[in-house]
Amino acid sequence: MKRRSLLKSGTLLLLLGEYELASGATIVAVRVWPSPDYSRVTIESDTELKAKQFFVANPPRLVVDIDGITLNPALKELVAKVGPADPTIQGIRVGQFSPGVVRLVVDLKQPSTPQVFTLTPVAAYKYRLVFDLYPTKVADPLEALIAERLKDMPAAKPAVDPLEELIAQKAQKAPSPAPTEEVKPAPEKPPVATQSIAVDAHSTGATGQKYLQEKTDRLIIIAIDPGHGGEDPGAIGPGGTFEKDVVLKLAHRLRERINASSIKGNTMRAYMTRDADFFVPLHVRVQKAQHVQADLFVSIHADAFFTPHPQGASIFALSQGGASSSAARWMAEKENKADLVGGLNIKAKDAQVKRALFDMSTTAQINDSLKLGGAMLGEIGRVGKLHKGKVEQASFAVLKAPDIPSVLVEAAFISNPEEEAKLNSDAYQEQLASALMRGIEGYFSKNPPLARNRTV
Repeated sequence: MKRRSLLKSGTLLLLLGEYELASGATIVAVRVWPSPDYSRVTIESDTELKAKQFFVANPPRLVVDIDGITLNPALKELVAKVGPADPTIQGIRVGQFSPGVVRLVVDLKQPSTPQVFTLTPVAAYKYRLVFDLYPTKVADPLEALIAERLKDMPAAKPAVDPLEELIAQKAQKAPSPAPTEEVKPAPEKPPVATQSIAVDAHSTGATGQKYLQEKTDRLIIIAIDPGHGGEDPGAIGPGGTFEKDVVLKLAHRLRERINASSIKGNTMRAYMTRDADFFVPLHVRVQKAQHVQADLFVSIHADAFFTPHPQGASIFALSQGGASSSAARWMAEKENKADLVGGLNIKAKDAQVKRALFDMSTTAQINDSLKLGGAMLGEIGRVGKLHKGKVEQASFAVLKAPDIPSVLVEAAFISNPEEEAKLNSDAYQEQLASALMRGIEGYFSKNPPLARNRTV
């Protein structure tokens, strides 16, 4: 009897110990990352949190019950972290639903598809409970680029029918008609607002009728990919500079130059895989560039190494075989781990399907990538130091779009204090952005963009 009582009390102590351990979980940080693609909520803790969730359609909201914790000031901070500009989240409510269970209600501005998952410790992070909210309706980025192009186009002049013009010229030279004779003007045709008309050099028949030919305006799209973002800060300089921040600034400067340029009369437009501080998985960066039918893909990073001594910019292209150097291999392995740090939901049903894109690289794409990288490297060398005088190659996941010449630019070693200061310098960023632009123009001068069906 005494032993049975001790066993019961031991069981009770064990259960209490488990509950106390769970309820004693410490919330390290809470974060909210809004973006046009999706909005993310992250709860970081020192032990793994277990949660159950369900979605309510009307009004749209995600309800999440987190087991084993009590309401604390850190969780309450989530309420204030949602900004009015968040495209997906209207607000967050948090409360103690029952002993040991905290309920979060994420009110949404539009119908969304939620993904809730946990991440184990990696890099500087402990355990993370992540809510990704994907709007069911997302604007088409290619349509947005075309709309932007149309807005910038000058008002089109009415098209002139060559046949009518010829008749009008003959009428001017002909004698005036008799008073009793009625001259009927040629029937009017509505002006064409979106066509540019070119007249064929040959006429047919006695009437001098000419053929009309539509002229297409080639829209050249450059995908700019600022590395890292959101949960993934990238490398951190000795002065505390985040790689994700400096490369985003550089990407914005390059975008300005691209949007103000043209190639042989063809308009250029930049498309950024991220234009703010949020995380984009590697395979999604590739898919985004393919979706807008990008002509080039430029991924921008800021290098880091174990010691502060390395310096200079580098450019990498894809390799179907081995890396061109051990340093290039190390760099590719480091960059390919971005999904682990940024927080990819590997349980998503289509994750492996999307990753299959990475096995479709082609020799032609690599050759064009090497040409682009060489043009850029030559221009960067005019404004700063180069770490290597040639384009290196390795198996970077983000460069594996099979139909788009793609390069990865390491602008400088952020781990070097002197280069960290340069990356934070507006003057150097301007010089570097101009060098990258000249490299793009130099590539196209020798490799004109091919004709496509895309017109505006």
